[in-house]
Amino acid sequence: MSDAARSYVPAAGHDWLLPFYDPLLRLLGAHAIREAMVEDADPKPGMCVLDVGCGTGSLVAELVQHRPGVEVTGLDPDPLALARARRKLDVAGLEARFDEGFADDLPYADASFDQVFSSFMFHHLERNVKEGMLREVRRVLAAEGQLHLVDFGGEKQDDGFFTRFFHSHDELADNFSGTIPELMKAAGFRTVRPVSTRRSLIGRVTHYEAR
Repeated sequence: MSDAARSYVPAAGHDWLLPFYDPLLRLLGAHAIREAMVEDADPKPGMCVLDVGCGTGSLVAELVQHRPGVEVTGLDPDPLALARARRKLDVAGLEARFDEGFADDLPYADASFDQVFSSFMFHHLERNVKEGMLREVRRVLAAEGQLHLVDFGGEKQDDGFFTRFFHSHDELADNFSGTIPELMKAAGFRTVRPVSTRRSLIGRVTHYEAR
């Protein structure tokens, strides 16, 4: 199947919600969670990093603005979200590369990146796409590279009102069953660890690091 024929979940769930996406996530604390992930990952000048499922580019902007010397690429299948991401960085006078594509078919050479980030998109994927994404991330990471993934989940089901409202139980099954670390190891990552787990208005959120 060609990329043009593939379906995807828009960044805000529906195209008409896109203008409200950034303010809502900021209100619910997602922006602060992404900031904490960047702080924990601590990308250094000279590194090449990729944000898979970059949506409207908030994490890309955070990286470019606060991590000078880091080369940042954002990838997403949603052209409307990417257009908003490009405008966001243009207005702020920031520069980054944005590509349209799918997480399980990354358009990059082997070992292209030192770090790969993913935030609040993994639960949207079907199981086979999750597996494909993790294999692709491992492929495009350098030998000692790291994946930093933030999504709903933790040691127990504690998903919060907003998580239950916006997502089905099936979407979150892997997140609250301990499956994410297993999928990472099956994709070729040697070590996987939860960096942090926190409660927020959008539910229990865990930051995983995989190497």
